[in-house]
Amino acid sequence: MHEGVLTRPRPVPHARFRLFLLHHAGGSSRGYRPWVRHFPSDWEVCLVEAPGRGRPRRSEPFHEARALARHLREGLAPELDRPFGFFGHSMGALLAYELTNLLAADGPARPAWLGASAWSPAPGSERDEPRHLLSSERLRAGVARMGGVPASSLADPDQWRTVEPLFRADLGLVDTWRPDPAAPPLRVPLSVFGGRDDPGFPPERLAAWEDHAEGPVERHLLPGGHFYFVGRTGDVATRITKDVHAVLSRDA
Repeated sequence: MHEGVLTRPRPVPHARFRLFLLHHAGGSSRGYRPWVRHFPSDWEVCLVEAPGRGRPRRSEPFHEARALARHLREGLAPELDRPFGFFGHSMGALLAYELTNLLAADGPARPAWLGASAWSPAPGSERDEPRHLLSSERLRAGVARMGGVPASSLADPDQWRTVEPLFRADLGLVDTWRPDPAAPPLRVPLSVFGGRDDPGFPPERLAAWEDHAEGPVERHLLPGGHFYFVGRTGDVATRITKDVHAVLSRDA
C-alpha cells in the first residue's frame, strides 16, 4: 500500500523495529520489494520513494539533497514512534545521511542505526565532471556502466528519452551535494556497505566514513561493482539484521 512517501509491503502491528529502505538515482522503491522477505518477521520494512517517479508520476523530482531530505522527514515523521533505522543505496545513502543529520538536530526522533551503501561524503570524480551535464549518449553509457538498469530501457531510444530526465535530476542532486562544514560527526551506529570493484566508490573512498562518525563503523565489502547486492540480497539483509540486532541488544 502506497502511503505518501513510503510503501509498506508487509504491515507489522507492534513491530519491534522499523527499517526504511531508500533507493538509488533513477530508481524507485519497487527495487526493494524482493528484500522484504529476508528481514525478521517482527520488523516492519518501509520502502521510501523520492518524488518524480511512479505511474502516474505524482510530482516533479527534487534537485537538491537537503530539500528532499526535509520533504522525506515530513512524510516519515508519523512513523518514527519506535526504534527505526535507514538503509540507503547510492543516492539513497546520501538521503539517509541527510535525514539522520536532520533528525539528530531537530527530531522528532533519532534513528537507532544507519546503513550506507555505495556512497560516502568523500569527494570523487563526479565533482570534476558532473554526470547530469553530460551529453545524452555519454550519460546513457555511464548509466549502463553502473548497472542496475534494465538493458531495454537504455537500448530503446524512446524508453531512454522517458527516463533520461529523472536520471539527470537525481544525479544532479548527488553531484551538486557538498558536506555541511558545521555538521557534527554522526552519533548513530553506522554500517557501510559496498562492492570491492565499484569504480565510483571503491573501498578507499568508503573508508572516508571514519572521518564522519563518532563511533566505530562496521564495514561490509562484497564482491562486485556498484550494484554488488544483485544476486546476494539475502546475504546483505542478513548482515543488516545482524548489525541492527547488535545495536538493539546494546540499547536494551
